[in-house]
Amino acid sequence: MFTNIALRTVLKSSTGVLRELSSATPVKPWTCNSALLTGPRVSCVPGSFAIPPAVRHYARGAKKKKTGPPSQLSDLPPTMLRMDYAAVPLAQTTDDLVKRLLSLELACHSDKLQLKKEQLVAKVQRDENDRDSVEVRVASLTARIRNYQEHLQKHHKDKANKRRMLMAIDRRKKLLKHLRLVRYDAFERVCEQLGITYTFPPEYYRRATRRWVAKKALCIKVFKEVQKQKAEKRLQMKKSIASTGTEAAKAQ
Repeated sequence: MFTNIALRTVLKSSTGVLRELSSATPVKPWTCNSALLTGPRVSCVPGSFAIPPAVRHYARGAKKKKTGPPSQLSDLPPTMLRMDYAAVPLAQTTDDLVKRLLSLELACHSDKLQLKKEQLVAKVQRDENDRDSVEVRVASLTARIRNYQEHLQKHHKDKANKRRMLMAIDRRKKLLKHLRLVRYDAFERVCEQLGITYTFPPEYYRRATRRWVAKKALCIKVFKEVQKQKAEKRLQMKKSIASTGTEAAKAQ
């Protein structure tokens, strides 16, 4: 019983001390400092925790697209019919909606490339039925090479198509070399019609390593020494022939 009375007196005394302190120095409610928060000022409600605003991570500026040379398919009008329907008379008289479906406007890339190849072949072929001459093969390879070049400008890491392009260039170079030796007038006409600049290959090309340079210098040195020995030998033979001739003249 005495313990309960002692606890009551202690609690009454502590509550009295707290009341006196609160009356002397009033306690301010909790406020958050918006200056410490990143971003704009935030209105804080007393007695509540303010959540800082989300930091905006702005995206980088868009890269400027590189403008390369114009495509070889840019000169094809979109109203032109596909190659499969160009010779069909019914496709010429149909309504506009069907013509649009059959035109190059909604055609795939392979259809446009096929039509471009036929245009290049028509420039250089010998007659209407010529499909296997050197000129026709050069024209088809030219259309394929230009298509690879346009593709590699956008996808420069495509090694497989780069290899195919180099193989096609090498094949076309061999055909042009053969055509230049056999029919020079046809060679000039093909280069002019297709816009090809023919460059002559070097007479001799090899990777000049240090070992190859030293070996070449040694071979040149040996060659000069051999030529010098042969010249001395020829001179000695001429002297011996001249001496035998003078001796024979004296003996007579």
